Amino acid sequence: MLAVLSPGQGAQKPGFLTPWLDLPGAEARLRWWSALAGVDLVRLGTEGDADEIRDTARTQPLLVAAALLAAEHLPLYDVHATAGHSVGELAAAALAGVLAPETAVTLAGVRGREMAAACALEPTGMSAVMGGDPDEVLAAVEAHELHPANLNGAGQIVVAGALDRLAKFAADRPAGTKVIALQVAGAFHTPYMAPAERALAAVAAGIVPADPSRILFSSADGAAVDHGREMLQRLIRQVTAPVRWDLCVRGLADLGVTAVIELPPAGTLAGLIKRELKGSGAVPEIVTLNTPADLAAARDLIARHGGPPGRAPAMRFRVVVAGSAGTFTPLGELAEGTAVAAGQVIGHVATRQGTVEVTARDSGVLTEWLAQHDDPVAPGQPLARIGGQLS
Repeated sequence: MLAVLSPGQGAQKPGFLTPWLDLPGAEARLRWWSALAGVDLVRLGTEGDADEIRDTARTQPLLVAAALLAAEHLPLYDVHATAGHSVGELAAAALAGVLAPETAVTLAGVRGREMAAACALEPTGMSAVMGGDPDEVLAAVEAHELHPANLNGAGQIVVAGALDRLAKFAADRPAGTKVIALQVAGAFHTPYMAPAERALAAVAAGIVPADPSRILFSSADGAAVDHGREMLQRLIRQVTAPVRWDLCVRGLADLGVTAVIELPPAGTLAGLIKRELKGSGAVPEIVTLNTPADLAAARDLIARHGGPPGRAPAMRFRVVVAGSAGTFTPLGELAEGTAVAAGQVIGHVATRQGTVEVTARDSGVLTEWLAQHDDPVAPGQPLARIGGQLS
């Protein structure tokens, strides 16, 4: 079981795109995406200094473009799952087929510009909290009227809000923690970004997304999303909502992912996964893809952990997957061979938060149950196979 991951803001390094421009067509591709994003991706990725590529308006499209550029040199039809951290979710959505690459880069440009504009409205920031008891940290965050912007797992929570409140939080930090002020423009993934969310929603209203062609984890709650329209709405809401990377890592582990490729600029997510899953016996084999020299290792990983070699990307069946972890109950009267309609409920997953309906995305024939009554299921786990007429 193989997953490809796309990093978010903060992973960038000066000059990290330079070696990729040696690949045929890479520079032309980046110049086309530069026109869509409204920034010079070639210059930023090769000549931009640390301060320049830290600028939110520039960083976000640069990261999405870098991930997609590298992914074009991998046999992705053999990849089972994908996920992204923060703006990296736009790249992940493109890798899953929900968005065209051009759409993802364009949205990253809009997202970056609008979030930069929202940051300029009042002085806000973010701080990383390392260690401590997570419940105590979150209680202190609430007491200081701050927001948990990123719950990254591995003992790391990023808090965000007004600069004066962040200073008071650092001075009165929870026991056993270390607080590090981050060099960012403002309080991402908090209500302070509401103007950016509205602006992104206005642009995204003209997009017609597709349904994912592989398992796509959402960093909102670690759920596997199988509806393109729902994923697009999640991408919009993510601007003001916390990033739950801890739940994404848990979902990858529950699904039984044995190998991970982190797209460039790689290393941050690999480190979080290793620390979060250390000692669990579920640490996957990881390739951090930073230069074209790493492509051979990534392709080898796909060959050993991916789907059958030579499999065509077109699917003959639509697989219905669990959106959340819990216990699955198929609808009693539905037998294999029964015709089902698009939107029809075919079962339920009992979660800690309540019961979640499982629906057929397309009309067809229920050809096979892949999970049985009372089976424990993980986000993204296949539950049923539907064949016949696909949209």
